[in-house]
Amino acid sequence: MSLFFSESAWLSLAATAVLGGMLLCRSKRPGQLWSQVLCLAGLWGGACLLGLSLLCSLLLLLLSCFLLYTCSSDQELLPVDQKAVLVTGADSGFGHALSKNLDKLGFTVFAGVLDAKGSGAEELRRTCSERLSVLQMDVTKVEQIKDAHSKVTEKIKDKGLWAVVNNAGVFQLPIDGELIPMTHYRRCMAVNFFGAVEVTKVFLPLLRKSKGRLVNVSSMGDITGPPETWDKMEKEILDHLSQEIQDDYGQDYVRTQKNLLPIMKDRSCSDITPVLRDIEHAISARSPSSLYTPGRLTYLWICFSSYSPTSLLDYISQKFFVPKQMPKALRG
Repeated sequence: MSLFFSESAWLSLAATAVLGGMLLCRSKRPGQLWSQVLCLAGLWGGACLLGLSLLCSLLLLLLSCFLLYTCSSDQELLPVDQKAVLVTGADSGFGHALSKNLDKLGFTVFAGVLDAKGSGAEELRRTCSERLSVLQMDVTKVEQIKDAHSKVTEKIKDKGLWAVVNNAGVFQLPIDGELIPMTHYRRCMAVNFFGAVEVTKVFLPLLRKSKGRLVNVSSMGDITGPPETWDKMEKEILDHLSQEIQDDYGQDYVRTQKNLLPIMKDRSCSDITPVLRDIEHAISARSPSSLYTPGRLTYLWICFSSYSPTSLLDYISQKFFVPKQMPKALRG
């Protein structure tokens, strides 16, 4: 009788279900664990398909479950105890909501904003407690980072800084690399990479003093920005294109790609609670995870894209993301 229909195989699957259930019960982040349990089920099925012996399959499965169980075993949260946290990019989005949540939890919050006189900064001052301080902090400007460091040091004295959350980021119109102006590339690197590195280097001594946490936030595409930004980016792209490239791609293609942004925005989940919960866990847990993947099927997609053949990923991209009307430049 085949392995799929043997009593031993069903016993192996039952063991997986039990261990997976134990993992879910212990976890305070069930969404991510659900994805991991699904991966375990896939691992079990793959082992069967590869024709591994029942003993090898079961040992592989039990080892995987044990590792996940160990990683999720310590979910104890540390006391707030007046811990201080710096959050960059707090004008809006994740950084804004996170600053509010951390303030409610009792943390001393330093909310770094791009515009200290903007509506986001004013709302933080109006709605949060005196524990929260709004800091003018453009992460591309070293003098503002150092000024923020001086103000943080002055307020926390010798306590040290418990956590830095590198959240500030900018997005780019989802379009072919050839069409993106170099100014957009430089801005993206200045904010998303060099800005985070600069903030980290300046504040690391304060983190070492408290033996605290560094949390880096990245995105797989939930940053879309307001419609006025889309129009501005479209204009900048069209203004920088040579006549040859315009002839190869066409202006309609650029506009079609811009239309992906409202679709992304409409299909994105408006509930950012899973993201905030994971960042707060990274800040507060006694044993935080090294990687958090909030969002529906995010963990599964990362696993799939990491281990799938490039040809398969290219096929999926072409099937679902390439426009029906291909410009001349992209035709084979």
